[in-house]
Amino acid sequence: MKYMSQTSLLLLFGGESSEHDVSLLSARNVYGAIDKQKYHTILCYIDRHGKWWYLDEFPKDADVNTDDCDQLLPVLGNGELVKKDSSESLGVDVIFPVLHGRNGEDGTVQGLAQLLHVPIVGCDVTASGIAMNKLACKQIVHENGIDVIPYKSHYDYQDTPSFAELARELGETLFVKPARAGSSVGVSKVRNQEELDAALHEAHRHDQIALIEKAITGQELEVAVLGTPPHHKVSGVGEIIPGEEFYTYEDKYAADSTASVSTEANISKKDQERVREYAERIYQILDCKGLSRIDFILSQDGTLYLMEVNTLPGFTSISMYPKLWQRQGLEYAELVDELVQDALA
Repeated sequence: MKYMSQTSLLLLFGGESSEHDVSLLSARNVYGAIDKQKYHTILCYIDRHGKWWYLDEFPKDADVNTDDCDQLLPVLGNGELVKKDSSESLGVDVIFPVLHGRNGEDGTVQGLAQLLHVPIVGCDVTASGIAMNKLACKQIVHENGIDVIPYKSHYDYQDTPSFAELARELGETLFVKPARAGSSVGVSKVRNQEELDAALHEAHRHDQIALIEKAITGQELEVAVLGTPPHHKVSGVGEIIPGEEFYTYEDKYAADSTASVSTEANISKKDQERVREYAERIYQILDCKGLSRIDFILSQDGTLYLMEVNTLPGFTSISMYPKLWQRQGLEYAELVDELVQDALA
């Protein structure tokens, strides 16, 4: 079924990753900002097992009941989805994936959109896959002359490394994280061998590859990029002020979090321009499109390190990406519309 007077927008949310609940928080805000006169929104909830479900209305809480819902199946090459039981077809003009983590921002959904012959908001298969893989992203960005946080990689089939040897090279305090996860899921701070063993075990619950990084003391900075080069723009520089020792998952999303975000980083004008310039360079190096949030840490000695590139950043009420654009005068609904129009273009 096509909606002649409106653009048919498929909103994807949920997903199989550990960031399922964050996706629902983000998608609720995006859905609320969609111009209902301009777009006919098809709500598609992806459950934790990867099944796609058609919803008549946005779920009221994280426990989505799909008992009376139709399962959706893609019709490849035809730009449509079909309800499994009724065989009703739903034509799709554009896909807005509000998904985080595995099978969301890693290139898989982007590849499906390509096979469906439907434009999708955000980066393509390649840029999504590289940005999601922090190891690959570090290697490519460093090869282009941009500093990355010093690190070692560890695969789940390898023996646990010696903390003492790592400490000699990377310092006495380390961070261990999954190479392909977001929202600080699976991240641990490590100061001895016992903590390293536990941290690697936790990181490998989420990914085969773990990164062991040097702990850098400095300011955590974030920049939003919007659009497809050469028609893209770079926001101002925001700053994260963690409420905990570092910016944990709970610190980001818990109701009682003491973390705060500032849309104007407490750094010099010169450093702000340097951060923005680095963000734009990285966006172009990775051939990003649509949107990305690019995160840095500015060390006490003035070195600017890339932390990571998020090709589908959060859209929750406390997320930095929309806040940075609001500071630039681009309100939430306008931002959503720009993202959709960029995909259609």
